Amino acid sequence: MKQSPRVLGRPRNDINAKPTKAVVLETATKLFIKEGYKNISMDDVAKACNVTKATIYYYYPTKGELYTSALIEMMNKIRQAIIRILEQSKPFKERLEELVEVHLSATVAIDMKNFMREATMNLSESQILKVHASENELYKTIQQAMQIEMEKGTIHQGNAEFFAHTFLSLMTVGYFKDGEGNRLFQTEAIAAKEIVDFFWKSVGK
Repeated sequence: MKQSPRVLGRPRNDINAKPTKAVVLETATKLFIKEGYKNISMDDVAKACNVTKATIYYYYPTKGELYTSALIEMMNKIRQAIIRILEQSKPFKERLEELVEVHLSATVAIDMKNFMREATMNLSESQILKVHASENELYKTIQQAMQIEMEKGTIHQGNAEFFAHTFLSLMTVGYFKDGEGNRLFQTEAIAAKEIVDFFWKSVGK
């Protein structure tokens, strides 16, 4: 039987393997984390995935699109992890501590500030809007949890959005290193306890 011609650049399907698009995105994300946007080319991604550059362009027409997808995928994964932790039945303060510890442990190699800075410098306005929309969904997840706990009486009444942004800002302190590369907290567990204790003094009952 004569096979229909493939679209140029379209990868062959292998039902037993991880989808090529997923491999490309996963690999590109790791490369961007390690080397940054400017130091990684579409050629680099293709070589690391062991596919042609045409295959990369089939899924992602530009490096900006690939970078946008990488950022959104990272934030979606972070958001899903946050949801899983917040949906547990343990006390809210304990959930927050676990959230900080897990988040810091999972993202210690990711400089999100640098990611966002490179996004602002290199992405189109529409791409930046997509990234910010995904970032806002992450904030909303924390905000909704704060609102629920207010209604339960676990924390003081206030602006849930402000509480969420304050909490996430405090969490970034866990990444802090001085000029010699020394961390402010020796472990993620210590960071989580100190950060949540500080936050709880303002909102907890």
